[in-house]
Amino acid sequence: MTFRIEKDTLGEVQVPAGAYYGAQTARAVANFPLSGLRPHPALVRATVIVKKSAARANMATGRLEPRLGEAIVRAADEALAGDFDPHFVVDPFQAGAGTSHNMNVNEVLANRANELLGGERGAYAPVHPNDHVNMAQSTNDVFPTAMRLASLTLVEKLRPGLEGLVAALRGKGREFDAILKSGRTHLQDAVPIRLGQEFEAWAVAMEKNLAGIDAALPGLRELGIGGTAVGTGMNAEAAYIDLVVAELARESGFALHRGTNLVERMQNMDPFVALSSALKGLAANLVRIANDLRLLASGPRTGFAEIALPAIQPGSSIMPGKVNPSMAEATDMVAFQVMGADAVITLAAQAGQLELNVMMPVIAFNLLFSLEILKNTVPKLAQTCIAGITADRERCRRYLDQSVGLATVLAPHIGYAAAAEVAKESTATGRSIREIVEERQLLTADKLAEILDPRPLTSPGVPGEKHNR
Repeated sequence: MTFRIEKDTLGEVQVPAGAYYGAQTARAVANFPLSGLRPHPALVRATVIVKKSAARANMATGRLEPRLGEAIVRAADEALAGDFDPHFVVDPFQAGAGTSHNMNVNEVLANRANELLGGERGAYAPVHPNDHVNMAQSTNDVFPTAMRLASLTLVEKLRPGLEGLVAALRGKGREFDAILKSGRTHLQDAVPIRLGQEFEAWAVAMEKNLAGIDAALPGLRELGIGGTAVGTGMNAEAAYIDLVVAELARESGFALHRGTNLVERMQNMDPFVALSSALKGLAANLVRIANDLRLLASGPRTGFAEIALPAIQPGSSIMPGKVNPSMAEATDMVAFQVMGADAVITLAAQAGQLELNVMMPVIAFNLLFSLEILKNTVPKLAQTCIAGITADRERCRRYLDQSVGLATVLAPHIGYAAAAEVAKESTATGRSIREIVEERQLLTADKLAEILDPRPLTSPGVPGEKHNR
């Protein structure tokens, strides 16, 4: 590899000759080879959008010469097209606040802008990464703004998958609505329920999780850009702040607005905590649903086997013919990761001091990674698992007929104590509730048939009582 020599405020630095980044990025690459990872593409894109919007706003105020500003805008457009993806190289675990990431973008755009103006990489003339690309900005307002834009972008990419999962669960709810089965609480027999009711309840839970995510978005739309270093707006004209927010809204398509207090926007990571918390709530329900699916599909001979999940791959390297609930298992693992990421975000959010939270890079990494894996997992769960689920109607009915939970239906008619005795005998002997009630002549055959009619048992009311309906 050949190198060029650049200088920064600390001295000379070797930079790969073909790199669009410069000295400060090269230092960060050398200093922080910590994870082997690169910044999330959504964060890179969002930061480039900030630079493009800032260049336009600075041209509008008259501070940035149009010839230089237009070159920065052209370079940004090329970056947004993916032309410089290999040149955004700073590890997510880096110096505090994201200065290295910000300078990586500044240097790439400055070098490309200079090429467009007939200059060379590394010369930083006439366009300088700090003086022009970073004009009226600080890492401290650029990085959290980019975090907001990237988060909003990935939420919109998650949304269709979540809506699709709701639709898939709701579709199975309708398909299975006539299938009666035994409910279970504490993993023990409980009163009857329809299989479709279980799936519909899961659909409603996912809808509520999506609503929770949406409730976290207003705080992300309130920007601190223009606050520069500590939120006071030093080196940024008042007109620039409103102009750059308007440019960001136009460029991103989001309904963005200026923060009411730019100092608060600089210090407070609450919007990211709120979104992460909503994602954790989604993850908790995904685990619950995935584990219920695994339990209901357990078997095929020695488990519940009330439903069957689609076979998507062989399940064992030693047991021939074995098929596992692989997509549900993968969903669990993704959800556990999201929960862990939320813990990191919470710790990092409370770790800010005074005018700045320097832990923003680790907040960004964990939040965007959570959004990324959820947006990829949720539609796969819907498409390769939920959509292909089948039900064993006869097995569900057999378990229902054998369920000790049916004793609950008797309590309003023969009393709690007598119903408990019936349940105890059923458990001890394996005989059905119906058999024991008939043998003890606790109810007439007609009344028993009316009470144990399964369909009414899955709706509100006291079975066998006319005043219910």
